[in-house]
Amino acid sequence: MTDNSFGKLFSFTSFGESHGVAIGCVVDGVPPNLPLSEAMIQPYLDRRRPGTSKFVTQRQEDDAVEILSGVFEGKTTGTPIGLLIRNKDQRSKDYGDIARQFRPGHADYTYQAKYGIRDHRGGGRSSARETAVRVAAGAIADLVLKQALGADYRVRGMVTQIGPHAINRDNIDWDERTKNPFFCADAAAADKWADYLDAVRKSGSSAGAVLEIVADGIPAGLGQPVYGKLDSELASAMMSINAAKGVEIGGGFALSAIEGHLASDQMRAGNSPEKPQFIGNQSGGILGGISSGQPIIVRVAIKPTSSILTPRQSIDRDGKNVDVVTKGRHDPCVGIRGVPVAEAMMSLVLVDMLMRHHAQTGILSQPKS
Repeated sequence: MTDNSFGKLFSFTSFGESHGVAIGCVVDGVPPNLPLSEAMIQPYLDRRRPGTSKFVTQRQEDDAVEILSGVFEGKTTGTPIGLLIRNKDQRSKDYGDIARQFRPGHADYTYQAKYGIRDHRGGGRSSARETAVRVAAGAIADLVLKQALGADYRVRGMVTQIGPHAINRDNIDWDERTKNPFFCADAAAADKWADYLDAVRKSGSSAGAVLEIVADGIPAGLGQPVYGKLDSELASAMMSINAAKGVEIGGGFALSAIEGHLASDQMRAGNSPEKPQFIGNQSGGILGGISSGQPIIVRVAIKPTSSILTPRQSIDRDGKNVDVVTKGRHDPCVGIRGVPVAEAMMSLVLVDMLMRHHAQTGILSQPKS
């Protein structure tokens, strides 16, 4: 298997499977002298951790991160940082029935077709268990960005839709996200989602979701104008998340239905020539592949998980027709715990882009326009 790494100057390589001994990653390109400890990374992982409510998988993992290298006396040394998270609550017997069967909508068939072998226990490498180490790497990226960009910087995400039920954007209160199990910024929508997911879960099925991730305090200039566009890097990052089936930036697909005078973000003079005042943000904070200084807005469509109790028609490895029922502990909506993962991928892209920007433009002072 190739392509287990993400990023260029700030990068990480992940390893491990859902039911293996452990999962982990090596984070490279971290600047030296960044204060870092396991206790600083752990809160990010706790937001993604399974077993926190009845609306997520009941697998009990504490997701305690161990720093193996790259930190000395509480600070990064500039060398690769090894991170390890031990698996403690695997229940592989739940997957015995699908060892030779392919779950419809899952990667079982394509893994078998590509490699001729697959680890059926929990999905092996295709499991979203791997995303825990992305969150750990993303925590380091977030800490670098906080130190580099200051108090105005932040990345935050929310679920804006579960199944057919979307939030009322007039009700958005970011503080509400910590008051419900859905990362929902609309209290009324969260109540509706609880009833809806209860019914879906009890019926043996699952639901999809839409996530929205917003980055504030990002300076203008990150990204490349042709290849390496900031929006293309973000789209690639988000589409690498398990069950992601679509990404849009800013106004996204809705822009195709309106006219140009409504789609363009007009500008007026701001407090300084370097910081104009934008009227609207249909671009999602990115123009021509380069950040504009506005909030960066990304939305991700997450499909319903295919690991469900409802019998589905499929085939086995011998090509025979079978009805597949997936037992075990699964999220009725994987989009919920996808929020910390998408936040992490946003931070990982932004810190890599910031370093690439300074690698090219930081040697010479930039002329004033």
